[in-house]
Parts: sequence; structure tokens; C-alpha cells
Amino acid sequence: MCRTDIGLERTPAGRRLVVAREVDASPDAAWKLLTDTERWPEWGPSVRAVESSSRVIDGETTGRVRVPGGLWVPFEVTSCVDRRWTWRVARIPATGHFVDERPEGCRVGFELSVVAAGYAPVCARALGHIETLLTEERA
Repeated sequence: MCRTDIGLERTPAGRRLVVAREVDASPDAAWKLLTDTERWPEWGPSVRAVESSSRVIDGETTGRVRVPGGLWVPFEVTSCVDRRWTWRVARIPATGHFVDERPEGCRVGFELSVVAAGYAPVCARALGHIETLLTEERA
């Protein structure tokens, strides 16, 4: 599949820049990967390590992530429903994450504020890592 789409879409958080890719994996497997804090460094280019109040996030998860350069930054998950979660990093609204079911597989993506469009290439890289991880797990 390997095609990442980037465009403006209406989301539950309003109009956002969406970076998404269709992946040949079950929605449950993709959601499990996105919500497991111990696995974030495997797919997130800007996450080197995580300390979290829970391994699997929910609407009240808090913690901190280590970013490139070694700085630890606090985070809090602000919502986690219907295979969609959002968070604040250093008290700033950050990416939304979602998994949508498709007839064959799922669509995994990130939602960004339009002013954060420069982060879209990082999200596209993350989607490549996510697809690779999910493909390897199916094999």
C-alpha cells in the first residue's frame, strides 16, 4: 500500500491537516500499537523513551516523553474514544491519532493543526514505521 495521503479534513477536533495511510492490518492491531506507550519509540520519530501512568493509554493517561536531544517533556492524553486519541505535550495541543476500519485493513493517521504543517513529514515517517511493524507482526 505504502501511500501516505496528506490533506485538510473535518475531524472531531475541527478542520485539521490529516496525514494518513491505508494499512493491511486489522484495526484492532493498529489501535493496540498506537495506544501502547512502551511501543511509541518504535514508530514515533520524535519519541526516544516514555514514562507513563499506564502502559495502554486512556483518557486520563499522563507521563513524559524523551525527545531527540534528551529533553523529557510532560504529556497528558486529553481524549481516547472510538479509536481516536489526542494529547497535550508540554501543555500544548499536539497530534491527534486515529484508526479507521476499511473493507481491507484500516486507515491509520495523525491530525495536525494547520499551523503545525511542518510536522507532516515526521508523521509520514511514523506511518511508514507503523505499517512495517504491523506487517511484521502479521508474518
